[in-house]
Amino acid sequence: MDKKDFYYDLPEELIAQVPLEKRDGSRLMYLPGDTTVNRHEHFPFIKSLLKEGDCLVLNDSRVIPARLIGTKEGLEHPVEFLLLKRHNVTDWETLVRPGRRLRPGAHVVFIPGVLEADVLEVLEGGNRLVRFQFDGVWEEVLSQAGQVPLPPYIHEKLEDPERYQTVYSVYEGSAAAPTAGLHFTQELLDELEKQGVRIVYVTLHVGLGTFRPVKEEDILQHDMHSEFFILNQTACDTLNEARIRGNKIVSCGTTSCRVLESAPLKDRLIQPFQGETDIFIYPGYKFKVVDDLITNFHLPESTLIMLVSALAGRERILEAYQEAVRERYRFFSFGDAMYIKGNPESYIGLHQGLIY
Repeated sequence: MDKKDFYYDLPEELIAQVPLEKRDGSRLMYLPGDTTVNRHEHFPFIKSLLKEGDCLVLNDSRVIPARLIGTKEGLEHPVEFLLLKRHNVTDWETLVRPGRRLRPGAHVVFIPGVLEADVLEVLEGGNRLVRFQFDGVWEEVLSQAGQVPLPPYIHEKLEDPERYQTVYSVYEGSAAAPTAGLHFTQELLDELEKQGVRIVYVTLHVGLGTFRPVKEEDILQHDMHSEFFILNQTACDTLNEARIRGNKIVSCGTTSCRVLESAPLKDRLIQPFQGETDIFIYPGYKFKVVDDLITNFHLPESTLIMLVSALAGRERILEAYQEAVRERYRFFSFGDAMYIKGNPESYIGLHQGLIY
């Protein structure tokens, strides 16, 4: 399966640079499973797509101020660190710029006497293992020194950093937002709960690997990034109840989808788990848990467009993207959304018609 099979042409002006004034004011393209005719709605239309007893699964991870700007003695220009993965209290895997000037032994100062760092080693792929020295509580120091990182395709300044957080974000750890959830307001979530929709929270800390391009022409040769997730017993109980009743499990975002499809199963029941997932979902994958997906529009030839193609069918997705371009939808993190009803051919059959 070739990378070029997932290419589409996107005019640059359709890449959303700033969020809309109202979170739920975005457009929503609905891809039904029983027809090739897509519907063009606005985001609150999802209330008509979710029924009493259905589960809406949200990723409650919160973006940390993972972008640090500092100085290194002997360098005229600032250096930049992007925190990727925490190893322990002081050590982080970090993306650094300029890499050629930040070799092992390099010392970087962000706030003198408050936050400084030493480069320990160069890791596989070019990232650095960095040891920080800080005065005070790490979270408070990072909040003082760091900035919320934005995706590389966003060039406008974000006036309110909270607009790159979901309204339900709790657990800090992500380097990028689970952007499908940015469309939800608390009022919309309250309305869904009033109509009997079960809200389920999972945690997956999104890494910058989500933006890493697929370089190999044969996508099966792609080295998928790994991300930490938590699926607790409460979430599993609610999800399993929905499966037994025959209700839908709707994933908000590809990150929630990665959690659900990484979940261990025992006697057809979802089991709690905490750890890393490097699951790579592409056409031919058979979904075990997720029925439908709420998602944004993704980059051409990315692992994320491969994931949605696995759920709805590659040709169907590419046709929908071409339609979105014609209809002038807004793309990527601050853009519009899709509700994808899964293609029955994409299911392994464990989540529907269960008999206990």
